[in-house]
Amino acid sequence: MKSIISLVFVFGLVACAPATITDVAERRATDVAVALPPMRQFGTTQPTPPNRSNAQITQDILDLSFEMESGRLIPVLSRFEGLITISVRPGAPASLSADLDQLISRLQSEANINIRRIADGQDAAITIETLPRARMQRAVPNAACFVVPRISSWAQFQSVNRARDLDWTTLQTRERAVVFLPSDVSPQEVRDCLHEEVAQAIGPLNDLYRLPDSVFNDDNFHAVLTGFDMLVLRAYYDNSLRSGMSRAEVGARLPAILARLNPAGQFSTAVGATRTPRSWINAIENSLGQDASANRRVQAARQALNIAQAQGWSDARLAFSYFALGRLSLSYDAETSINAFLEAGTIYDQIAPNGIHLAHVNMQLAAFALSAGQANQALDLVNSALPAATRAENAGLLATLLMIKAEALEAVDRSSEAYAVRLDSLGWGRYGFGSSTEVQARLTEVASLSQ
Repeated sequence: MKSIISLVFVFGLVACAPATITDVAERRATDVAVALPPMRQFGTTQPTPPNRSNAQITQDILDLSFEMESGRLIPVLSRFEGLITISVRPGAPASLSADLDQLISRLQSEANINIRRIADGQDAAITIETLPRARMQRAVPNAACFVVPRISSWAQFQSVNRARDLDWTTLQTRERAVVFLPSDVSPQEVRDCLHEEVAQAIGPLNDLYRLPDSVFNDDNFHAVLTGFDMLVLRAYYDNSLRSGMSRAEVGARLPAILARLNPAGQFSTAVGATRTPRSWINAIENSLGQDASANRRVQAARQALNIAQAQGWSDARLAFSYFALGRLSLSYDAETSINAFLEAGTIYDQIAPNGIHLAHVNMQLAAFALSAGQANQALDLVNSALPAATRAENAGLLATLLMIKAEALEAVDRSSEAYAVRLDSLGWGRYGFGSSTEVQARLTEVASLSQ
């Protein structure tokens, strides 16, 4: 955190143009081709084990498994029993196949789930179908991707007349589900959706903002299934559980299951995390939504921050409130934005030192530093963030960090290094942003910071 703290003094004295780096998850599709290096992709995932107590993880699993995101209660545990087959309908993006194979391998080895891919187009327990995002959102507005039970295709989804047929809360046992993914976004966005939606097809259906180390969290910091997520799925499919069990029945068995699967978590019986009030969730969702004006979104972020402070939180929810305010203030109030990012970074560094959350904060602060003429400060921030971006397999973030680094190297007359770093950023950009036009647009956007 030394680099972040020193920025208080840098930006307290330097009046700079506000940085305009947008969130790395925002991507647009285009067909314009530009000569770029080969696309870079990640190798073997090395997940970090959860560092919370099993008592807290028990509560997390119960809240994930017996509630929907809307707050509706799920009466019984439902899961697939026996072999889970998975197939892809024709027409999927080329990158999906390898990412799916890697995901299935991880589910087998890390979560001990009996899952196997079968030939594309064959009838399977879980079917993956891709289609243009606009077509998906005409049916489910604002959805990046989603999963539906009891059916196997988009055609069936459109023909279902009764909402009850697609209601997860009415399931006793899962036998069939379909995952809908966008076909016209970057490879990384397809993969991110793949991880979250397949995990929900086979496991818990809820998302909890209090979780700092999970894709089961709408803050979207984690792109691929984490060590915590794999532990949750392994417990979900433990032989001690079965479909149809109530929350009380599952809760009675989870302590013994987790003691066996995660002995390192037996250090405390305390449950510290509180429930998240709907008022904070609504404020955060309003701040992140696209329907309201920029001013209203900033107001919603401030409201979320006020609620978090009133709740006495010091966890990821308070940090995310600051992070949302920082992002939304980027183009309007540089001082507010910087201070919000600094506050978020301090909290995130306490929760997960040098983790992916802090990497996102450092990227934003590095952009500010570059635009303020503080090239060495930008280099320090980027270099501290690169390992976490790599571990988290976030190519979009990694590419943006490398682009900022290249500009900072140019500013300190290290042009040959800058060229190599910039070339590396483009390879990661092809996976993270997708199209050549989008990669070049991000490159131009970053270059403008140092002018």
